[in-house]
Amino acid sequence: MSGDKNKKSAQRPLALTKKRLRWLILLSTFPLFGMMAAFGIAPNTPLEELPVQQVVLGLELPDIQPSHDADMTFWRQERIQSGDTIATLLSRLEVNNQEAMNFLRDARDMKAIHQLVAGKTIHVQTTAAGELLLLRYFPGGSEQLVMEKSGDVFKPSTQPAKLETHIQMKSGVINSSLFAAVDGAGVPESVATQIVDILASEIDFHRDLRKGDRFTVVYDSLYGNGEPARAGRVLAVEFVNQGTPYRALYFQVENGESGYYTPDGKSLKKAFLRSPLEFSRISSGFSTGRFHPVLKTWRAHKGIDYAAPTGTGVKAAADGTVAFAGWQGGYGNVIFLQHRGSYSTVYGHLSAFAKGLRKGQHVRQGDIIGRVGATGMATGPHLHYEFRYNDVQRDPLKVAMPTAQPVPPKHMAAFYEHTKSSMARLDMLRGTNLAFLD
Repeated sequence: MSGDKNKKSAQRPLALTKKRLRWLILLSTFPLFGMMAAFGIAPNTPLEELPVQQVVLGLELPDIQPSHDADMTFWRQERIQSGDTIATLLSRLEVNNQEAMNFLRDARDMKAIHQLVAGKTIHVQTTAAGELLLLRYFPGGSEQLVMEKSGDVFKPSTQPAKLETHIQMKSGVINSSLFAAVDGAGVPESVATQIVDILASEIDFHRDLRKGDRFTVVYDSLYGNGEPARAGRVLAVEFVNQGTPYRALYFQVENGESGYYTPDGKSLKKAFLRSPLEFSRISSGFSTGRFHPVLKTWRAHKGIDYAAPTGTGVKAAADGTVAFAGWQGGYGNVIFLQHRGSYSTVYGHLSAFAKGLRKGQHVRQGDIIGRVGATGMATGPHLHYEFRYNDVQRDPLKVAMPTAQPVPPKHMAAFYEHTKSSMARLDMLRGTNLAFLD
């Protein structure tokens, strides 16, 4: 028993010794691992700290002289601000005084130069010394004005502007009038006129508009030199009148004939316009009994009177032939147009006829044939308009107007494909009131 105890006691120190030895071996390997890592990063690098020395050297830069090359030219541009004159612009464009005086002398009769449009841009080419070589100004339209120096004289010329087509989308709500709505939405007047013409067969813009009516229009806008030049054609329009939406899409078939159609291909063109004036108000409607303001008696008024300023353009309500143009009794200056199918129209109290208008002349729907006036038995400027069938007056606001032909069946697939993008734009803007989206 005692022998076994001695044996166990002798084994315990030995076990402790082995355990301590195992820890010593493990700890002794840590520096070795660190050295191995150091060798892996930078072999043969001594472990002692390396001396660090800061060195600052001065470098001589080459002497650069400014160029005085007389042939060097520069293009500069300035946006025209309210109150600007060509003299103030030339000063901002760094044109020297003598050159500015020479330019003003040669441009004294150029109206465009002295009637600058705020927001437009003047471009000039000059030398380093401020000598003016060329001035370019694009006031809008399809041409730009160029003043180029030749010797000591600036010679004007007009050059065609490079026009680009952008698609514009605008939307507005009528709160007081159509005029205010289109102006508030930034819609050009020519586009507003097209909207009325396109939808005139569906909406009576004289009587049917209500507060809250809204419109969305997609149209081409032409740009020259990056600046708006003029509005182009309406591509699509939606007008919501008293809660009812009306849509029109532009489409041109293969034979070149074009027009505006509903989304299902029906033509919006009627054989007759409902009104021969773009914007006006009805001062006297069609009736079987009305107190005549001149004759002071009750009599039938078998026409529509549209009050409008003297000189307002009067349109032909349909394609036709001039049957009479001249003075006739109470009508004053009057035009009679004969149309197909025993229809005729009358336009009275005119102040003037379209230049060259004569009996037998063919006119197209929408052509300006005369101007509003107060000739004959009239108390003020207005148009007296009559719509006749077999020479009997009918109320043009109530009679059913014949329509033009729809998109031919063989072109319907092309119609849907061509108008798909316009429909998508109208859908995107439906229910919004965007002033501008390019």
